Amino acid sequence: MVLNTLNYHHLLYFWAVAMEGSLRKASEVLHVSQPSISAQLKKLEESLGAPLFTRTTRSLVLTETGQTVLEYAEEIFSLGRELLTTVGQQPGQRALRLRVGVADSVPKIVVRQHLTPVFELGRAVRVICREGSLAELITQLAAHKLDVVLADEPSASVLRVRTFNKCLSASTIVLCAAPFLAKRLVKDFPDSLNGEPAILPITGMALRHQLEQWFDSHRLRPRIVAEVDDMALLTDLGTQGRGFVPVYSSVLEEIARTSRLQAIGAAKGLQMEIFAITVQQRIQHAGAVAMMVKSPEVAGAHFLSANS
Repeated sequence: MVLNTLNYHHLLYFWAVAMEGSLRKASEVLHVSQPSISAQLKKLEESLGAPLFTRTTRSLVLTETGQTVLEYAEEIFSLGRELLTTVGQQPGQRALRLRVGVADSVPKIVVRQHLTPVFELGRAVRVICREGSLAELITQLAAHKLDVVLADEPSASVLRVRTFNKCLSASTIVLCAAPFLAKRLVKDFPDSLNGEPAILPITGMALRHQLEQWFDSHRLRPRIVAEVDDMALLTDLGTQGRGFVPVYSSVLEEIARTSRLQAIGAAKGLQMEIFAITVQQRIQHAGAVAMMVKSPEVAGAHFLSANS
C-alpha cells in the first residue's frame, strides 16, 4: 500500500513564511537561507499539486489553497506543542481537551453558563471554542474537528450529516431597552412596541423567526433600525438606546446588572432552547457529558436525531 506523506519541515517553512509575510523575515526566524526556504516551498507546492502563494513585487499573498493549508498547519503545530507539554506532565495533570463549536446566534453569557460544569470537573481542562454559522460548525463536527456544538436550534437533516441534539436549557424571551426608552414602552405593552425602534437578530436566525411570529400574532409592526448576527453587539446597541432588544430570561439578571438594560415585558409563549449537538448518540467525552448532566434543567430534555 502506497501512502501520501507530508514533509513537516516543508510545512514548517511554509507556516513561517505565511506568518511572517516574506521569505526574508522567515529566514531570519528560522535561521535558514532564503533560497533554501524557497526551494522547500516549491517542493511542498509540488507535493500538494497547487500553488500556496501568489507572488507580487512586494509581498507573498496566500492563495485559497494556501489559506486552507495554513489553517491545518496552525492546528498541527499547536497540537505538537500541546503534545510536548502533555508528555512532560504526570497522568493526573494532563488537561482534558474539549473542542466546542458555538453558533454565533447564541449569547455568550449562555455559552459561559453551559461551559461552567466543564471547568468544575476537578481536573485540568483545555476548552477550545470556535464560533461560526451552524452549517459551518456541523461540517467541522462531522470532520471530527469539534466534539460538540452549542446552538439555539437543532441540527437539521438538510445539512446531510447524521447528528444528535440534546436540549440543554430553555428560556423565555424578555424585551428590554435603555431606561429612558423602557419607561415609555412599558406602558400598554405590547401595543406600545408599534412603530418603535427595534434591534433584532438577522433574518434566518431562529430567534428572529420566533419574534416575527410573535409580532404578527399581536399585530405589531416595530421599526427595525438594526439587524445583527452577534448577540453581544445587539445588547450593546440596546444599551446605547438605539432600540428595544430581545434578551434570554436565563441571563436577564446579569444583562440588567452589567448593561443597565431594563425589562419592558415578556414575549409570552415565545421560548428559545439551547442544544448540544454531537455525532454520537452515546456521549463518551467527559467534558461533553458534564455539559449535558449539569446544565440547567429543562422539563422533558431529550435527544433528537437529524438523519441525512
